[in-house]
Amino acid sequence: MSKLRTSAIESLTPAAPHSGPENAAVTQASFVVVPRFNMSTLITMIETMRIANYLSQKPIYSWEILSFDDAVVTASNGLSLPAERPQDRNRRDDTIFVMGSWGAETYRNRELFSWLRRQARAGARICSVELGCYILARAELLSGKKATTHWSWMSGFQEQFDEITISEQLFTIDKTILTCAGGLAGVDLMLKLIGDQHGERLAGEIADQMLHHPIRPASAPQRRTMGRGMDTLVPMVREAITLIEKHIAEPLTVPAISAELGVSQRQLERQFKQNIGCTVVQFGLLLRLQHARVLLISTDLSVREIAAASGFNTLSHFAYSFGKCFDRRPSDYRQAWPATDAAPSWPGTLSTFLEALESRGSAKPMHILRKTSG
Repeated sequence: MSKLRTSAIESLTPAAPHSGPENAAVTQASFVVVPRFNMSTLITMIETMRIANYLSQKPIYSWEILSFDDAVVTASNGLSLPAERPQDRNRRDDTIFVMGSWGAETYRNRELFSWLRRQARAGARICSVELGCYILARAELLSGKKATTHWSWMSGFQEQFDEITISEQLFTIDKTILTCAGGLAGVDLMLKLIGDQHGERLAGEIADQMLHHPIRPASAPQRRTMGRGMDTLVPMVREAITLIEKHIAEPLTVPAISAELGVSQRQLERQFKQNIGCTVVQFGLLLRLQHARVLLISTDLSVREIAAASGFNTLSHFAYSFGKCFDRRPSDYRQAWPATDAAPSWPGTLSTFLEALESRGSAKPMHILRKTSG
């Protein structure tokens, strides 16, 4: 086993305790991983508990890594972790984290679904992480609940599970069912759970050890920069983006957005240019194309249906715009991570779009806009 892989596995084992809660019972966390899970999210969530043990007089958390697939599960970064088959026991006092990322949108394992339902009935707390929401949804544990997932997959998830209220935030807690957006939101969730159980002082000390500040609340937004460096967006632009995202299928005109926000069209365009680097229409086009791409990789909708759901009047206009933006046909994006590819990719980012505007003027994006605005 390589040195890097060995160190990654060893980092998941508990460290010796020092000082902290004296009479706390040990809380068990069970991490169910599926192939191509996010290693970074898993490790940072475990590290939060490891540091809690480090700061305590005795261990207050323990954890295990489980799998219904293989004894060794490979993450999206190519590293592998050993995992155990779950023992058939009641996990009423445990928290079960379902770790799903690339491929979870099509993952189906009836044995896992049944096991999760049994544990939920027994009273276990169950949390989906990133695309683990697809697994909880198929296990029928999210119906009628508020949930979240990574922002880039929200439209595809909502299209498949319209009975679930999806919200772009870091995590949700609905009694014994939790959802987490993934990434470093997992740290904020773990600090929230630790703070609820052992006090905010301990959670704060863990954050100090991890250099993780501030500790973000559940309702904090997932995105802040929109590809424009580290500066946050002004409220007007953020509100305009929210309106654009809510009306993907039937795009609002710039005058309509301005009227909704109570500002002049000129003021809105000026703020968009300063904060984002492109016009409102150009930005709306990119969001519609990204929306279409997510639907292509996460739903069974036809290309024609996806074009309509993304606000394009005709299939030809959609295909032309998609090809210009992503250099591929829509039909080439029916899988998020094809088995033939060594790694996934996410072309057509906002930063790439803006770089094209800056390096070529606005010729290419405006050419697309003229073809798609009809």
